Amino acid sequence: MTERTHRGAGARSPGRVLFRRLFAINGLVFTVGTLVLALSPATVSSPLLLTEIPVLTIGLALMLTANAVLLRTGLAPLDALTTLMQRVDLMHPLDRLPSGGNRDLDHLIDTFNAMLDRLEAERSASAAHALAAQEGERRRIARELHDEIGQSLTVVLLNLKHVADRAPEDLREELHGVQESVRASLDEVGQVARRLRPGVLEDLGLHSALNALSADFSQGSGVPVTRRIDTDLPSLSEDVELVLYRIAQEGLTNAARHARASRVELSLTARPGGLELRISDDGRGGAIDEGAGMRGMRERALLIGARLSVVSPPGGGTDVRLTVPTGTGKAP
Repeated sequence: MTERTHRGAGARSPGRVLFRRLFAINGLVFTVGTLVLALSPATVSSPLLLTEIPVLTIGLALMLTANAVLLRTGLAPLDALTTLMQRVDLMHPLDRLPSGGNRDLDHLIDTFNAMLDRLEAERSASAAHALAAQEGERRRIARELHDEIGQSLTVVLLNLKHVADRAPEDLREELHGVQESVRASLDEVGQVARRLRPGVLEDLGLHSALNALSADFSQGSGVPVTRRIDTDLPSLSEDVELVLYRIAQEGLTNAARHARASRVELSLTARPGGLELRISDDGRGGAIDEGAGMRGMRERALLIGARLSVVSPPGGGTDVRLTVPTGTGKAP
């Protein structure tokens, strides 16, 4: 059974099919040329006469031209296939080469498209496992920050208050300064824990989580955020909500870290056919090279079947849009 399958695959291999096509084309051209010379009144003398040279030259030119046209037509799909190979990127799916009606090369094109489908499916599965592990590690670190470091700092803060109340007057001011430093450290630990594990997303939902994220971003960076979040959003699964939150988080981080923006707009609106998350700023733009953050956003978008577009002309700010199609965002 296996041997028969291999034989069938070999018989349909593109190399053999292409060889047979080229052999047939060249055979046809030379057969026609031979028949023309045999049936026409033209003859070739020995030695060759000068009057016969134009006849031979024209015949050779016609055969070469016919051969070139037929080969060019037959091999044209290979140029398109080569171009696709050069530009293909698994982070930008759905780039496929349609069958051009050339049955000899359609099998090669279909095989290449099937290979891209398998590679994108494998990459999507690998990215899903990696992101799931990343989220699990973030939750673990956030829990340790809150339960261990946060509680330890709280105990230190209470002990400092107790000591400051009993300390001499000349030491109280210094102890109060230490208290404020510990309190600031405790707040920073809490902010890091919230960024790692958005508890408000699990407890209060996406709307409240995006509002809290924008408020924390404005407080930490000093950049005001204009929010426009629809209140009548469709029911979303946990995975979709987490992807929307993480992409909004990364978009705001990029606006503060790279864009040097003075104003940011964040919106999540229901559109015909799906949802649209948009993060735009008035920064310097020109974000051409995609770093780890941008590739992470694209990987998350692929996990839920969404489409991510980034427009960043030099000096024109950056506009990040995530479009989630209808049906993907429904909770199970």
